[in-house]
Amino acid sequence: MPKKKNDKPAEPLVPAVIQDQPITETIEKNYMPYVMTVIVARAIPEIDGFKPSHRKLLYTMYKMGLLTGARTKSANVVGQTMRLNPHGDMAIYETMVRLTRGNEALLHPFVDSKGSFGKQYSRDMAFAAPRYTEVKLDPFCAEIFGGIDKDAVEMVPNYDNTMQEPSLLPTSFPNVLVSPNTGIAVGLQSNICSFNLAEICDGTIALLKNPATTVDKLMDIIVAPDFAGGANLIYDREQMKKIYETGSGSFRLRARYAFDKQKSCIEILQIPYSTSIEIILKRIMDLVKEGKIKEITDVRDEIDLSGFKLTLDVRRGTDPDALMARLYKLTTLEDTFACNFNVLIDKTPRLLGIRSILLEWIRFRMRCVRRELTYDLGKKQDKLHLLRGLGKILLDIDKAIRIVRETEKEADVVPRLMEGFTIDEIQAEYIAEIKLRHLNREYIIERIREIESLQKEIADLEATIGDDLRVKELIIKQLQQIKKKYGKPRKTQIIYADDIPEVPDEEPTESYAVYVVLTKEGYFKKITRQSLRVADEQKLKDGDEIANAEETDNTAELLFFTDKAQVYKAKVDDFDTTKASALGDYIPAKLGMEDDEHPVMMKALKEYNENHHMIFLFANGKGVRVPVTAYETKNNRKKLTGAFSDASPVVAVIYEGGEPMDLLLVNSADKGILLSSDLISVKTTRSSQGITLFTMKDTFDVTDVRYGHSLAAMEGVQKLRKNKVPATGIALSTLGEQMKLE
Repeated sequence: MPKKKNDKPAEPLVPAVIQDQPITETIEKNYMPYVMTVIVARAIPEIDGFKPSHRKLLYTMYKMGLLTGARTKSANVVGQTMRLNPHGDMAIYETMVRLTRGNEALLHPFVDSKGSFGKQYSRDMAFAAPRYTEVKLDPFCAEIFGGIDKDAVEMVPNYDNTMQEPSLLPTSFPNVLVSPNTGIAVGLQSNICSFNLAEICDGTIALLKNPATTVDKLMDIIVAPDFAGGANLIYDREQMKKIYETGSGSFRLRARYAFDKQKSCIEILQIPYSTSIEIILKRIMDLVKEGKIKEITDVRDEIDLSGFKLTLDVRRGTDPDALMARLYKLTTLEDTFACNFNVLIDKTPRLLGIRSILLEWIRFRMRCVRRELTYDLGKKQDKLHLLRGLGKILLDIDKAIRIVRETEKEADVVPRLMEGFTIDEIQAEYIAEIKLRHLNREYIIERIREIESLQKEIADLEATIGDDLRVKELIIKQLQQIKKKYGKPRKTQIIYADDIPEVPDEEPTESYAVYVVLTKEGYFKKITRQSLRVADEQKLKDGDEIANAEETDNTAELLFFTDKAQVYKAKVDDFDTTKASALGDYIPAKLGMEDDEHPVMMKALKEYNENHHMIFLFANGKGVRVPVTAYETKNNRKKLTGAFSDASPVVAVIYEGGEPMDLLLVNSADKGILLSSDLISVKTTRSSQGITLFTMKDTFDVTDVRYGHSLAAMEGVQKLRKNKVPATGIALSTLGEQMKLE
């Protein structure tokens, strides 16, 4: 492109000058002011329980006359609030939404609302635009603005210095612990849960009466947090005490539900404050898709005008308590609320416990009450001053009238009254403004009579302002009135961790009939009925034989008694089904038994019945019955030591199912006795040896025990029966060939 005639040559580029600046200086000048602004003027609540955005909004509504007037469009309030809070209309409106009755986030809402404001328990239920909704201040707000027009708190300029706003609101109750608050600043976070208003009032009164009230005493008064959404709080006193003392800690909330047996559905009516219905719905549907929850057939959000409801349709026969216990572990139907009670005290962030917060609020409230009383005192002193001036003209009313009438210029009336009655300008101005009809003795005397009562009131106010106890008495009366007027029963109910049964995360065991077999060599098989129909013959190792075999259910529990006086517990479901033609699982290895330890008896139990027993027969001729309940454990213990006495080798372990059974005991001298099991004493102690059953020489031992089918097949065995123990044996050889034992 040709160069134009008037083109000037381009100026040479001047390289930028780069100056070194220490990072510490950059942070101090640029970052720290931002940090302090976020902490002090945005994210962290102060002792009145409000962040600046809340305070500016509520004060604007108060100045708009919305405490007593009719509702107005939310858009109107948002626009007016921007005079104090220039952060954008939507930010202001979102702040308002959370304070409304319709949003259900607060135990005691500050804004009476009309229209759709969403719900605290739903992230997708959106609020309507501000042009559609209407608001006014709830009557409850009278308790946060009382005394604000009497200089109860300091007023400061707004952001452009065109109007005044309160630095704090003179809340007449500890709102900082009644309204939940969450804020994230820079390197600092606050998460304050809500407490019951009535309990907070009682706890504050206790501290006002006795500042030395301990945390333990406060915990008896302020039981636990209380949330607008209700739910159950799992109470742990030690955890709660930590929160009350330090302001930091956590507790668990779990949903409340009801079971409709007729419709076969679980209705979840309240959920933890820290979660939402959408999170719960998605998690439950994922569990159903993954096959981890098989009992649920449908999940529905049934929130309507009557309130929250999440419905789970379940299969017939489902145990609702067991299902909910699993859902508590797998979803946010049970959730943790982490407390972090960071509060601004005199513009300084501090992490405080409940007791410390209440003491700081008492200090703040006493200051507010004193400022309010001082305002009233000043008004009464001003009135007394005027009445004293009025008293002086009582001495000569005609003179006052004459001064006013004879004064040519209006501007000279006040100076001449001051001169004529020796009063100051304020008093003279007041007298000059009295209507002509009131310039009579009766009116003036009536006004002067007020002087005595005013003097008493002034003296009383001065005494109250100077006396901490009297100021505290005023605060106590206010708290008692607030509790009576606004106190409500707890919404969040208390349950205790010890009362909650432990439920495993895995899905419930499928119930079906199985056949279980234990061999003398220690091999175990779980066989289904179908497999038994195909092949009834059991495959065993050479020289092995079946020790125990029985039909049971896949949900039953197995007890394996060993030759080292121990019992190992397992679920039938822990083993894979196999065929009769397989050898099965080797139990010592499967259950992790000790070296040279072998199972001697197996029993499958679906329940532990106190009338059922385990019979232990020992080589020394002793025996004992132990209730099976002695082997029941609340937790999932896999091994019990001291399952029975090890003083003598165990010869037989037999299960007695509630009815007496015949037992044949044979010793090494080939002698035997037949006795009924009810002759054996019952001992609740597992390690007991019981009583002597078989009397014999020390050189002999019991070597064999027969019962059940093997006993019924023996002819002439009744000749060995003994009706008392201990008993001596009868030689089997004297009874014939049929009594010889194989």
